[in-house]
This record gives sequence, structure tokens and C-alpha cells, in this order.
Amino acid sequence: MQSFLEPESPGLVRWWPLAALVVGIATVFSVFTGYPAAPAPAASSAHPTLQSRVLQSVTSLQGKLHRLPNDSTGWAQLGSSYVELARITVDPAYYAKAQGALDRSLQLKPQDNALALLGMGALANSRHDFGAARDWGIRALAVAPTSAEVHGVLADAYTQLGDDQAATDAVQKMLDLKPNVASFTRASYYFETHGRIDEARMALERALQAAGAPDEIAFCRYYLGELAFNAGRLDEADSQYSRGLELVQDQTLLQGKAKVAAARGDIDRALDGYRTLVTRAPLPQYIQEYGELLDAAGRPAEAAAQYEILAQQHKLMAAQGATDDLSTALMLADHGDKAEALSRAEAEWGRRQNVLVADAMAWALHVNGRDAEALPYMDKAAAFGWDNALFAYHRGMIHSSLGQLAEAEKYLSRALEINPNFSVLHAPLAKKRLAELRVVR
Repeated sequence: MQSFLEPESPGLVRWWPLAALVVGIATVFSVFTGYPAAPAPAASSAHPTLQSRVLQSVTSLQGKLHRLPNDSTGWAQLGSSYVELARITVDPAYYAKAQGALDRSLQLKPQDNALALLGMGALANSRHDFGAARDWGIRALAVAPTSAEVHGVLADAYTQLGDDQAATDAVQKMLDLKPNVASFTRASYYFETHGRIDEARMALERALQAAGAPDEIAFCRYYLGELAFNAGRLDEADSQYSRGLELVQDQTLLQGKAKVAAARGDIDRALDGYRTLVTRAPLPQYIQEYGELLDAAGRPAEAAAQYEILAQQHKLMAAQGATDDLSTALMLADHGDKAEALSRAEAEWGRRQNVLVADAMAWALHVNGRDAEALPYMDKAAAFGWDNALFAYHRGMIHSSLGQLAEAEKYLSRALEINPNFSVLHAPLAKKRLAELRVVR
């Protein structure tokens, strides 16, 4: 079988024949499906139908385990369902329930318990304990080497740990074993982070062809919309989000619509959208975006309240064993204690050294006035060729602080070329600084 991911030449990928791709595609949407990267909202499909289905599954499993308390498979299934509920509801209390159920399964069946090992890997990924997720995934792989879901857990863990070759191999193995929505969306993320945007879009289109259930189709529409939005194509992004919403009232799609409204200057509509979002699905990303939009609208007191909610939420997540120093570092760098931002970024870099953490390290060093130290981290962030507007903006501002005006102009221009609406906070600052640089030069 040819490699799906390996480029034959720049910009060209060895695509499988379409007939080979569609054979045997499953329609079940795995709890492990989704983008493994932070700080994007990985794979939250927080709409009522999905939540209701998972809750029904939990109730059914609880009843079964009441009758059969020594059913190791039932305990593993219950644990995985709790992981899914934590993802959907953003309630970290489900992590402890998942841990307890999975521990019970492994107590009952300590050997060859692939389902519990898989659940442990997924739980560790959800808690951002990616080293543990890798270790659980390796143990699961020894028991179930042909499980696409196990390779998915490993792909997510290796991606976050910055082990690019291992992540590539895991995604390729997923595609070999089960070319479905879960594997194609991971392939799309791989392509995007390696600067191969056309191939990322093609992989998502393959995922869309593989999708069966409305949840899956809406999921693919969201990420097609994200690719379009990140490239500054607002009409295409809006269309993809709208087509997804025709099927399910998914919060990620509503976030996309609110984001497009903000980019178009319809601030009142955007604020209404985000206000609804943070009430229904208080994901950290939504809270931060809402706060920044309030700032942009000239409502700093309300924005500060959102940042305080975000800080408290991070504390609650940490109390449940879910550490996310990456997003905390970026939030503090822009809205809080700069020294603490750097401390958090350094802690995260000590655990995992991927391109997102490299960018966060660079930005935290910059806001602390340590720009010469920041540049090598920006080099690390650019290692795979990801044409990321926020990365380009961060690099441009670092060069500007160092007095390297030509480089600053180059990267700030590139950020706005990629996506002139990449951030309601930073895009206006990029435009302002770029205008100043052009006057100087």
C-alpha cells in the first residue's frame, strides 16, 4: 500500500484510488475522532442529540453493571463514555468518574484488556497528559495491533509530544486500517500543520465522503469551514458552517458563524453568538474569544469578567488532573501576569515540544522583553512549514521589538495575507504596526 502522507514531490501526494478509500468505511463516529491540536477546539460536538445519546449509553451501562458488577468490558465502556461526556459538556468531574470505571475494568481484567487500555489513553489525552497517553497507547497496541482507534490515541499523543515521525506513522496506520472520518480528519490536520493546505482540504473532502451520520457530516463541514476561515475566505467558511447547522445545532458551528460575523464587522451579532456559546458550552476557547471581542467592542469591564471566568475554569480543570499550561500561557501573555505566562510556557515545553508550544514559548518570552531568546523558538514553530497567521504575527512583532524592521514587515504582511481576520485582538495590532513600519521604511 502506498503512503497516503508521504509527498511524492512538493505539493503532490500519493492519493489512494477513490474505490480503495470508500471500501469498508464505518459510519460510527468514534469518541477519539478529532483534531489533536491545541488551542483549537479539537473535536467538541456539543449538541443536545449527541449528549443525549451518550447519557443514555451511560444509564444503560450503569444498569448493566448493577446486575453484573464484574463485567470488565462494561466498566471499560462506561469509562470511555465518561471521557466523551467530559469532552461534550466541558465538565471535568467526568474525568474522575472515567478514571474510576477504567481502573475497575483493569482490576477485573488486568491482562489483555485492550478496551480499558484504549480508554486510559483517551482519558490521558483529554487531560493533556500526553506522555501517559502514549504509554497507555503502546500497551493497548501490544494487545490490539490492528485497532485503528489505538493508533488514533497514539497519533494524538505523538502529535502533542512533538514526535513528528511517530505521529505520521500512526496516522498512516489508521488510514491503512480504517479510512474513515477519524483517520481522514487526522490526516487533514497533519497536512495543514505541514503547510500542505490543498491536501488538507482534499483529506477533509474524503472524510465528508466517508461520513454517514449527521454528526459526522457536520463535523467535516466545521473543519472545512475552519480551513476556509484560516485562509481568509469568509464566504466559503460561512457556507460550510451553515451547511453543517442544517443538520445539527453543533456549538462548534455556531462559534464559526459568530467568528465570521466578527470578521465582517457585525459586532452585535457576533457578541450575541458568543454570549449564547459561553452559556451553553463554556469551552476555554469560546470564553477567551468572547472576552477579546468585548475588548474590541470597547467593553473592558465585561471582558475582564470573562478572563476571570477563564482563569477559574483553568483552576477547576487542573484540580481534576487536566493540565493545560499551553492555553493558560497564551491567555496570561495577552491578558494577565506576563511572568506567570512564561512560567507556564516553560512548564509545558518541559512536557512536550511541539510547534504550538514553541510558538507559546516565543510569545511568552517576547511579552517579558526577551526577544532574542524568543526567535529560536519561532524557528522551531516553523519547522514543518505551517503557514499560520498567528505564528507569523508573533514572529513579526518579535522582529519589530528587536529593531529588525524588514523582517518585521515581512512577517506581519504574511500574517495578514494568510488571514486578515486571524484574531480580533491581534489583527488590528498587526495592521497598525505594519502601517507604522511602512512609514518608517
